[in-house]
Amino acid sequence: MKNVTDSFVSLVHWPFAGSFGFNTDILATNPINLSVVLGVLIFFGKGVLSDLLDNRKLRILNTIRNSEELQGGAIERLEKARARLRKAEMEADQFRVNGYSEIEREKLNLINSTYKTLEQLENYKNETIHFEQQRSINQVRQRVFQQALQGALGTLNSCLNKELHLRTIIANIGMFGTMK
Repeated sequence: MKNVTDSFVSLVHWPFAGSFGFNTDILATNPINLSVVLGVLIFFGKGVLSDLLDNRKLRILNTIRNSEELQGGAIERLEKARARLRKAEMEADQFRVNGYSEIEREKLNLINSTYKTLEQLENYKNETIHFEQQRSINQVRQRVFQQALQGALGTLNSCLNKELHLRTIIANIGMFGTMK
């Protein structure tokens, strides 16, 4: 403590103006210089520093206010986007359900159509088989009839003579005449 008071006492013993030199006693010169510089800075810089801090405070508050407004707008847009997303998901689910039901309906229609086509083909096949059977039966009947007729004609020709033949023809012509 004595050193500090000695440094203030030594202020009285300054060298005269004619001499110039550096004071190398750090403890004696630094506290005085610092107190003078700090006093000048506080006195003159107080208003400037206060203005700078006030301006900085206003800019920070404006930035916070703008950020809050932007945040509110972003939250509102986010809610709208979420609502659109929910709506789109519901529509997609509806399309999916409708698509599946449409696919099932088309599948059933295709199966029914295929069954109908198969039934028609089966009917055509059965009709064709029946027709071919009838045609074959008719052909066999015609052959049997022709063979029987040829056999009967052969028997008649061998048994009939000319006179009997003429009487048979006249009798048949008479029968045809009465039929008309």
